[in-house]
Amino acid sequence: MDRPKDRSSTAGPPRPELPALPTRPPVSEADIVAYLRQHPDFLIDHGELLEILTPPSRQRGERVVDMQQFMLQHQRAEIARLKNQQRTLVATSRANLASQSRVHAAVLALLAANSFEQLIQTVTTDLAVLLDADVVTIAVESTGAQRPRLTHQGVQILAPGTVDSVLGGSDRDVVLRGDAEGDPTFFGDGAGLVRSAALLRLQVSTAAPAGLLCIGMRRAGKFHGGQGTELLCFLARTLGITIAAWLDLPS
Repeated sequence: MDRPKDRSSTAGPPRPELPALPTRPPVSEADIVAYLRQHPDFLIDHGELLEILTPPSRQRGERVVDMQQFMLQHQRAEIARLKNQQRTLVATSRANLASQSRVHAAVLALLAANSFEQLIQTVTTDLAVLLDADVVTIAVESTGAQRPRLTHQGVQILAPGTVDSVLGGSDRDVVLRGDAEGDPTFFGDGAGLVRSAALLRLQVSTAAPAGLLCIGMRRAGKFHGGQGTELLCFLARTLGITIAAWLDLPS
């Protein structure tokens, strides 16, 4: 009968014990003070720390003003103002980008129309969805002798001279109304939904009557006087050129 093998005779040499990892000593106040003395511009590079650090209040008598506290409070207020300004700028940029995307989609929809009737249908129905608006119409002045060819439910007929009158002159192309009830003259049956409006001149042709692209919103303040109008004017100009092309009118 075989004897069991002696494992101790075949085992290798014992493994050496690994040295314990050195522990990092805690940072003391003296270390922090020494570091700040060596890096006097630390708070300049890390100004956000001023919002959480509590500065000492020096008492130098009742009639002495603590300028240190005043300066720190002023700097904190300035940092808060810059942060609010940055948030406002980011929000405005996002809103402008969204508006640009909507206008581009609206222009593509106008160019995709297969007929003049479909073009008008697109303006008076689809543009409201694409522009996130509530009512979109076309308003055209009557020449008196001949009724304009734009005959559709979303097309309003204006008295001669109305366009220049509402825009404030022949040299103006847009008027924005921030808080006003919708005018049936421009919005027809949808006027009751309108509390804010943009009225844009339609430059179709020298042989065509004056007209307006009317965009209405149910929320007051959606359009306002300080608002940029480049995108809206671009949309109105595109519509005018497209109408002229379908009606074969001279520029």
